[in-house]
Amino acid sequence: MMFQQRQHVFWYTPPTAQIVPSGQGCNVEEDRYTERVHTIREGDTLELQCLFTGHPRPQIRWTKAGASDRLNESYQHNETLRIENISRHQGGRYYCKAENRHGVPAIRSIRVEVYYLDDPVITVHQSVGESKEQFYFERTVFLRCVANSNPPVHYTWRRGREVLSQGTDSGVEIYEPFFTQGETKILKLKNLRPQDYADYTCMSSVRNICGIEDKSAHFSLSNRTAPPSIKLLLEDPLVVNPGETITLVCVASGGDPPPTLKWVRPGGEEIPKRSVIKRGTLTIPAVTMDDGGTYTCVASNNVGNPAKKSTSILVRGLRKGRFWITPDPYHNDDNIQIGREVKISCQVEATPPEELQFSWLKNGRPLRSSERMVITHTDTDVSPGTTNLDIIDLKFTDFGTYTCVASLRNGGISEISIDVNISSTTVPPELTVPRGRSHLISQEGDTVDLQCLVSGKPKPIILWSRVEEGGAAVSTVALMPDGSAQMESYDGVLRISNVTRDMSGTYCCQTSQYNGFNVKPRKALIQLVVQFPPVVEPVYTEIRQALSRAFVLTCHLLRAHPARLLRYEWKLGSRLLTVGQLSEQQGDTEYQVRALNREGYGEYTCDITNEAGAGRCTFLVTGKANAPEFYYDTYGALWQNRPTVYGFKLQWTQMDPNAVDRILAYRLSFRQMGQSRWWEQEIPIDGNIRMGELLTYNLTELIKPESYLVRLTPITRFGEGDATERIITYSPPVNPHLREFHCGFEDEVLCLFSQDKTDVFDWTHHSASTRDTKYTPNTGPSSDHTGSKQGFYMYIETSRPRLEGDKARLLSPTFNMNSKTTSSSSSSSVTNNPTYCFSFYYHMYGKHIGALNVFLRQKGQMVTDTSVWSLTGNQGNRWIQAKVDIHPTAAFQIVMEGVRGSGIEGDIAIDDVSIEEGECKDPPPNNLRSLAPPPSAHIWQLCVTLSLALIGRQR
Repeated sequence: MMFQQRQHVFWYTPPTAQIVPSGQGCNVEEDRYTERVHTIREGDTLELQCLFTGHPRPQIRWTKAGASDRLNESYQHNETLRIENISRHQGGRYYCKAENRHGVPAIRSIRVEVYYLDDPVITVHQSVGESKEQFYFERTVFLRCVANSNPPVHYTWRRGREVLSQGTDSGVEIYEPFFTQGETKILKLKNLRPQDYADYTCMSSVRNICGIEDKSAHFSLSNRTAPPSIKLLLEDPLVVNPGETITLVCVASGGDPPPTLKWVRPGGEEIPKRSVIKRGTLTIPAVTMDDGGTYTCVASNNVGNPAKKSTSILVRGLRKGRFWITPDPYHNDDNIQIGREVKISCQVEATPPEELQFSWLKNGRPLRSSERMVITHTDTDVSPGTTNLDIIDLKFTDFGTYTCVASLRNGGISEISIDVNISSTTVPPELTVPRGRSHLISQEGDTVDLQCLVSGKPKPIILWSRVEEGGAAVSTVALMPDGSAQMESYDGVLRISNVTRDMSGTYCCQTSQYNGFNVKPRKALIQLVVQFPPVVEPVYTEIRQALSRAFVLTCHLLRAHPARLLRYEWKLGSRLLTVGQLSEQQGDTEYQVRALNREGYGEYTCDITNEAGAGRCTFLVTGKANAPEFYYDTYGALWQNRPTVYGFKLQWTQMDPNAVDRILAYRLSFRQMGQSRWWEQEIPIDGNIRMGELLTYNLTELIKPESYLVRLTPITRFGEGDATERIITYSPPVNPHLREFHCGFEDEVLCLFSQDKTDVFDWTHHSASTRDTKYTPNTGPSSDHTGSKQGFYMYIETSRPRLEGDKARLLSPTFNMNSKTTSSSSSSSVTNNPTYCFSFYYHMYGKHIGALNVFLRQKGQMVTDTSVWSLTGNQGNRWIQAKVDIHPTAAFQIVMEGVRGSGIEGDIAIDDVSIEEGECKDPPPNNLRSLAPPPSAHIWQLCVTLSLALIGRQR
């Protein structure tokens, strides 16, 4: 049988959230500098579960404070954040945000501390003023032990098997430098003695926190111990030709223990990847000019400072040949004229620079320096090298082609030749923009050519940049389309493909001083305007509307170029509704529907158009009802009264029910998971559904232990609305026919007792035989209630960081009642709720004892916690039994609450919990309170009062 129920209660509640570690971890400190801290070992799997409440069901998002690396997308929006093989840099503060459109989003955080311990490293140093090649008598030696760790590491030094400590040996001093406390431990051997030559061990430990084992490092100190020294078996610098194979050999010439050798390049630059390194030998095959530079061999053996020696590799070659012509500087114009001076300069980068040599040719014949043809060169140690040909008193016979030839003195490398023509047609450059091309207009996606015409001979390279005009000055403010600050062009054309609106602006073309005249650069500006279609919003939106209602659709113009003469056009489907033109002050256009009819449903579009195209707003007007929102916080949702089937109370609210026509019914569809057949049933709805109204439908005859997929679809006179789905999972109750329950807390699962996730701290599972020797005296039990040191019990630890009033709650499994049905004289059946006897042993010894409270938590339509027993203060160093009758009327749990008192001597323990059907026999009289069942006439009033109170708190 299935039935529907409606509750006229506002059930929308803002979200709440709490973070609970659920995976591997060491412990959670609930109060450390007012924050929660979860510790985990490096390499383990971190699992943080975000427990939340609220209706509609909140959306969850995980973030990490200051994280440059994004969280895994698959976990970012899950209730559980999972990070496998966690590393130390992934520690930090994690946030869970729960949001459901009602109230303020709930944000909770937890700090994750990743614990680790690296292998320690021992380094040996000698007093600076006493440093010698050998470590010998009457010298002071320092052994430094360093290990990266979290938490701070604890160091122990051993000499052979002897543990060294401060004060046990006058020749030994152990200390931590003030500026590195906790990071290193130094063993100082004063005036080295024969017995100090020994094997030393540094033990690093984090005291087995998170199960991290201790680690150690060893060093053998002898009279041979010495810092490293090396030598290079090669020429310095090493000059080679491209394509050759070079070998750099580095050998250790001293040091004990034998040092390790490695090759590095300055600035962290990588060794060529094709290189082969074997011990101290570095081989680079087929060397190129890019492989040239400094290479350093580093030798280290943790004694003294590492030894370093460097060498330079010079790969012979010539590159970047260029020239320029300098007119007579004593004349105002830049022209080359007979009778004036002209200088031709040629520049080349050479390796090695001292091998660079230049020669000049005129019309292919060698040219030597003379009184009128003066050839000069820069010093060989200046790079790049430059040669100048100064022609004094230019004559007609001097016209011709001059060739600058650069080569390396020892050959083996191709020459670089640069031709420069000097004639009556050799003129300085002039730069112009073609008529009509200084202001270009294009549209997004086009290909645009910016052109500057350059005249003169020789023609220089044209440099392009983006600029802004600021009076007479021109300054670069933006990058070029390829991301560079400047682009080169040999033909004066800058081609921009697929131009975008971001490329609008002023572009500058200017002549380069290279491969042309060495004169003031010629410049020209081109303005590029990129037109783009109007940008509008909303691009797409869905509007739910009921018949006969009026509404307005608005399309907003955000930006456009050009932003004048904008036209708009409204359509419904393909039917034209209205057209018009936007004024310069008008930023949007509206279309009003005065009374919606069936033909008015559909897709409305608004196109705003300029010369570059159109921007479109789209509105889908529909009468579809919004999706229902399942209520996940139903208490006692699952029940069973027959062995093979179970029932489920399905509850939901309707999202924005007044947006469309009245909901006439819901189509309920469900199928068993793993099967394809759907079952459907219609749930009729009478009257209007109010915002936040909770609807209930009981599903029965569900087969144990199968799960079901349930789909709920609202129906209006428009038709079907949006559907929503959820999965119903069967979970068998603990002890479904409760008659007797006992728990002595002897196993790890604690008889399915669990810690309350909403309290301040947790109960501790403990045995007196394993109790820490540093436990707080004068409080807590010395055995379980039977007197066994090996027996287990539960207790609250009230030492720091606990504060007065902190609470720890332990929850029993959920029990279903064993209801009895009897027949009355009127032939009607009456259900009698049974009475149970709840008993347990408690130990409350210490001068700071707080309180022990017991609550009966019933799971009906609402959760209710009712106090059934309470005791405060010191009860002596003994176990005492308590018994109390309870009278549940629904599925229930027992809540054991321990409250911390005013100090650390306040440990409270419990043991051997029992629940038995029937009243307690001879209950102890010690401060017990029994809660009698309320009269049946007032049960409904009590439930309503508690429900409304809970709703008030949630608001």
